[in-house]
Amino acid sequence: MRKILIAIDGYSACGKSTTAKKVAAIFGYQYIDSGAMYRAVTLFFLNHHISITNPKAITKALSEIHLSFHVNLHGQTEIFLNGANVEKKIRKMRISENVSPVSTIREVRQAMVTQQHKLGKDKGIVMDGRDIGTVVFPEAELKLFLTADIQVRAWRRQQELLEKGSLIDLDSIITNITERDRIDSSRKESPLLKADDALEIDTTHITIDEQVDEVVRLAVSRIMKK
Repeated sequence: MRKILIAIDGYSACGKSTTAKKVAAIFGYQYIDSGAMYRAVTLFFLNHHISITNPKAITKALSEIHLSFHVNLHGQTEIFLNGANVEKKIRKMRISENVSPVSTIREVRQAMVTQQHKLGKDKGIVMDGRDIGTVVFPEAELKLFLTADIQVRAWRRQQELLEKGSLIDLDSIITNITERDRIDSSRKESPLLKADDALEIDTTHITIDEQVDEVVRLAVSRIMKK
């Protein structure tokens, strides 16, 4: 059975990552969380006091950053920054509040897209993000764009943070998500856009299992297409 590239784009807290992980597991594909890559860069920048307005410092920092993905004992993909597991650290609100400005930097995006191209060269990849179907893998056999109501997205993100031990009020999360949407959609470098040939899925009123079933159905149709 031939392998394909599955690109899942869309807004924060629409279920992109969870759906992508489950779909990857079903097909035996590698799951790549592109957002985690930008979060890991943001973590490095914050920890090393890298100014996002200093091109030389940014270039030097990027040369010192090595990212890799590893599957843990529970079958979950986690990101490592220079050999250290930073999966939990990059999910903190501190990172969420700073990742969008970092991800607008041309040099950062170019560095991450280069790594993403290498990861997807043999196909058999499910990657989620904001520019996967438009910039990273415009040739992907299946492109999806996920959306959902802002209130539902904020509640989902709040539950996700609670599971990780962080209690954040809903209004703060709505403010954060709204601002990230604005920055991601208006940035010059690889803005958040729906690819012309992407299929849109509104996840407001459907469960993760229903999302996964729909994506699997669509993927099978692409895999079997000659």
